[in-house]
Amino acid sequence: MSDWPDNLTVAPIREWPGEFTRTRTRSLFKAGLSDTLQLLDRELWHLTETRAQRDSLEMLIAIPAGADAWRLDGRPRASAVPEHPGVIVSLDSKFGHLSYPCDTFTTWQDNLRAVALALEALRKVDRYGVTKRGEQYRGFLALEATAAPAGFPTADDALDFLWQVVAPGAFVDRDALQPKTLLRRAQQSAHPDRGGSASVFQRVSLAEAKLRQEGLL
Repeated sequence: MSDWPDNLTVAPIREWPGEFTRTRTRSLFKAGLSDTLQLLDRELWHLTETRAQRDSLEMLIAIPAGADAWRLDGRPRASAVPEHPGVIVSLDSKFGHLSYPCDTFTTWQDNLRAVALALEALRKVDRYGVTKRGEQYRGFLALEATAAPAGFPTADDALDFLWQVVAPGAFVDRDALQPKTLLRRAQQSAHPDRGGSASVFQRVSLAEAKLRQEGLL
């Protein structure tokens, strides 16, 4: 079982930014998904300075929302089949917002590793004193992960949405539940495996991302 970083939000891709790679190749990577996720988590630590930045890490993957594709904790199932192997990794870094789409290889796992290795390589440029103040990241600042659906402008908006998922119309004090408990109940209630809506479940994941960004989880 892969060790997904707690601060990583995973969601389906709605639209790929730009054109797809016409001829994808098989990679020579030997590492598994767990090693890739550990590398990605390590590079995130080097790129960020605040908790909000560390909690902004998002990975978009072309696995449609649905009962057979996503686990209760918002991670894709090992058996899920993506529509294409592209991934988009984005985060708020100390250099600004960065976005890395990749569909070079034939599996999303290999494309995710390519992004993680690219982050490591860019960091090494600073290590050897070739650039100053992160100039090597400038080419990625303008890239927008347009595949991401709209998130929540404030933590209160995210909490309000989660409360409506958990107890629509209930005359109960929302503050009686801690954000982590509220999120867990919303994930269980909205999950397609339990009769929930795929679109609502995706919005629950975006609410989780906002709460993590604001340091409430």
